[in-house]
Amino acid sequence: MENYRFGGIVCTVIATAGEITVGKLQDPKNLSVPPETAEAIRGCKARGGRVVCVGSTTVRTLETVAARFGEVVAGSGASDIFIRPPYEFKVCDCMLTNFHLPQSTLLMMISALAGRERVLCSYALAVRGGYKFFSYGDCMLIV
Repeated sequence: MENYRFGGIVCTVIATAGEITVGKLQDPKNLSVPPETAEAIRGCKARGGRVVCVGSTTVRTLETVAARFGEVVAGSGASDIFIRPPYEFKVCDCMLTNFHLPQSTLLMMISALAGRERVLCSYALAVRGGYKFFSYGDCMLIV
């Protein structure tokens, strides 16, 4: 795992994964949280900071670990967490993610974070604006 530092921000590459679609809701995904990442996230939360997750795999990874251990700790394993409304996030405060395809569990995940109506409104604006969807398309920052 590589860590990148930008001022007071620590960025860690956790993993990448393919799209999870309806019909494959519980596919387990391998996860790994390096010690430096766990420490940085705990420190951020202790200072009252916000954790910005880049990508849905990062969200699933951190939320899985927090659900199991009550906080973010270093380790590796599998995740079968299914994040959907009305899920209450324990780690992720903001998220940078793609515009996901309709009828995907990833759309449900961002709806849990941003709210269904906000997501639908954002998607309508994205369609009108000609944004590209899915893995190599445009992205959005959910705050």
